[in-house]
Amino acid sequence: MINQINGLHHVTSIASGAQSNNDFFTKTLGLRRIKKTVNFDAPEVYHLYYGDEAGTPGTVMTYFPFPNARRGRPGTGEVGITGFAVPKGSLPYWQDRLATFDVKNLKAETTFGENRLRFDGPDGDGFVLVETDGDTRAPWTENGVPADAAIRGFHSADMRLRDVAASAELLRFMGYEKLDQQDNVTRFQVPGGNEANVIDITEVSGTGADQGAGSVHHIAFSVDNREKQLEVRRALMDTGYQVTPVIDRDYFYAIYFRTPGGVLFEVATNEPGFDRDEDTAHLGEALKLPSQHEHLRKVLEEKYLEPIVD
Repeated sequence: MINQINGLHHVTSIASGAQSNNDFFTKTLGLRRIKKTVNFDAPEVYHLYYGDEAGTPGTVMTYFPFPNARRGRPGTGEVGITGFAVPKGSLPYWQDRLATFDVKNLKAETTFGENRLRFDGPDGDGFVLVETDGDTRAPWTENGVPADAAIRGFHSADMRLRDVAASAELLRFMGYEKLDQQDNVTRFQVPGGNEANVIDITEVSGTGADQGAGSVHHIAFSVDNREKQLEVRRALMDTGYQVTPVIDRDYFYAIYFRTPGGVLFEVATNEPGFDRDEDTAHLGEALKLPSQHEHLRKVLEEKYLEPIVD
C-alpha cells in the first residue's frame, strides 16, 4: 500500500475564456491568481492557477482556457464536483455573495452532516462550498472576501462512476480509508494528510462524460518530494498501472495514470513551488513561459493570448 499521498495537490479543468475564468476565481470566489503561464502541450493556450497566498498544495485550482471551447457534457468517468472548504457559519455570506454575482444553480444541502452550497462556474463547472470546523489554512483575503468566510482550500473531489469497486480499491491502495457512505455516495479520506484529504465516489448510471469547457481534466495528489513520487510510481507500476515518466512542470514534478473509472490522476510534488520564478509578493502578475516556449513569447502575446484585465 502507498503511504506517501498527502491529499489533493491541485485540480485542473477546462474553460472557454481566460478573462471570464480569471474574474470568477479572483473577483467572485476571492482567490489569488498565483501563476499566469501556458499549457506545456499547447502554448497558445493559457494555464492559469488560483489558490492561497503562496499556492500551497491542496489549495490550487488550475485552468486551460481554450478560447470559445464547446461546453463539456457531464456523465460518468469524470470528477463532477470540486469542493472548497469554508469556515463554519459562512454559507449565508456566500449565498448572498454568489447571488450578487449572478452565479447559477445555487443549492443549499447537507451531506455527511456537513452544510454545503452547490453552484456552477462560468462554463457549468460543478462546485460546492463545504463548511468545516478547525481548518487551520490561512486564506487569501485581498480580493474582497473577509477572513471569517474566505475559502481555505480544497475540501474534496467527487468522482461520478458507474462502478465504485475498482476505484475504491485503487484509493485504498493509495492510502485512503473508507469513511462513510450515504445513499449512492461513498466517502474516502487519507488519514494524517493535508486538509484537502477527501475523495467522494458517486455511483451513477448513464453515458460517459464528453470533456469540454466546464470539465475537470485531471486531479492531482500531493507528495512531499521527488523521492516519494518515485516510490509511488514504482508501487503503481508493480500493481499494473501504466504510469508516465516523471515530467517537469516547472512548479512541481508530475506523473499521470488513468484510473479504472476513466478519471485521469496525477501525482505531483510539493517542490519546488510557485515562487521559483516569481517573488511571493508578485505571484501571478507576469506571463511566465516554460523555457522551451520562451522563444515564442512575442507571437504568443501578440496573436494568441488575450490580455487579462485584473
